[in-house]
Amino acid sequence: MLNQPVPDFELPATSGKIFRLSAAASGKSLVIYFYPKDNTPGCTTEGQQFRDAYADFVKLGCDIVGISRDSIKSHENFKIKMDFPFELLSDADETACKLFGVIKMKNMYGKQVRGIERSTFVFDSHGILQREWRGVKIPGHVQEVLEFVRILAA
Repeated sequence: MLNQPVPDFELPATSGKIFRLSAAASGKSLVIYFYPKDNTPGCTTEGQQFRDAYADFVKLGCDIVGISRDSIKSHENFKIKMDFPFELLSDADETACKLFGVIKMKNMYGKQVRGIERSTFVFDSHGILQREWRGVKIPGHVQEVLEFVRILAA
């Protein structure tokens, strides 16, 4: 998928919006981060770090969206609670998850469960996928993404 456009998709977003990849990745760069679940410790920390760096991304002409399988209602509550300035997208039927190949079998309390592998994707202003991170570890990740977007913008 790297260095090429990703097939277009549409998902419901917070703030009553509909997200369309082709529109979002046109004329500005875009970060899409996939996370397992609203209001869980790791996902909250990751979202807060994107929130705290959001102004730096915007200065570079880059937008951010987060995607999980949670409902819009859950996303709205999470977004308000954490004061996220970016939209969260609901992928209940796993449209985008399948497109990006982020659904994996994971161990949870000794059981195998299907879930989202924490992953981040960066698109340039022409909608071309330029970078991907899979199996993301949260510490330092947002700064690494920001540095890549800085290079992309230069």
